[in-house]
Amino acid sequence: MMDWTAVILSVKLALVTQLFLLPPAIICARWLALTSFRGKPWIEGVLALPLVLPPTVIGYYLLVAMGGNSFLGRWFEVLFGQPLAFSFSGLVVASVLVNIPFAVQPAQRAFEAISLEVHEAAKCCGLTFWQTFHRIELPLAWPGILSAMMMTFAHTLGEFGVVLMVGGGIPGETQTLSISIYDRVQAFDFSSAGTMSLLLLVISLVTIAVSYGMVERLMRRRRSS
Repeated sequence: MMDWTAVILSVKLALVTQLFLLPPAIICARWLALTSFRGKPWIEGVLALPLVLPPTVIGYYLLVAMGGNSFLGRWFEVLFGQPLAFSFSGLVVASVLVNIPFAVQPAQRAFEAISLEVHEAAKCCGLTFWQTFHRIELPLAWPGILSAMMMTFAHTLGEFGVVLMVGGGIPGETQTLSISIYDRVQAFDFSSAGTMSLLLLVISLVTIAVSYGMVERLMRRRRSS
């Protein structure tokens, strides 16, 4: 039996995560691509930590930071009348943080691939920073940004450890598709777990394949133009 509530919640989480993460990730990626300073490797290392740290470690620190005894947790509860941890809002915060490298790194590589001559030509034409960014840099970096969007979406759908620790797997509120699969396995409902696992597999594969195909098409069009 398919848990459509968990499916819808997972897709909603993935879309909201992209909405909040991608704009600052693109700005950060451009900054990292075009600047050089002594502490840059440390900043890149911090942003890449979710790739190497166990999800339980990230989930633990996020749970401490968003719990009822923390400043952030108390402030959120006073302002919105509900706890931040074990809520959909807490899931969004956790998802944004854990997906930072999936959004920043592809976009950063795309901005790094833009020739310095392009920036110099834009300055010679009198374009402002925002004109250069909007008319030249974003179109040229679009394949990397598209890849960042797809990877963030796919990773959010499959995230388990951090989501479980921060959200707690509350049905209809924080029980995403991956957690629902885990609960069905715990209940020995292997048929439902297999159906939902297959759906997650297909969605992830299609998302990544479409991302690679669109990026390749964009790069081929750029080379031929």
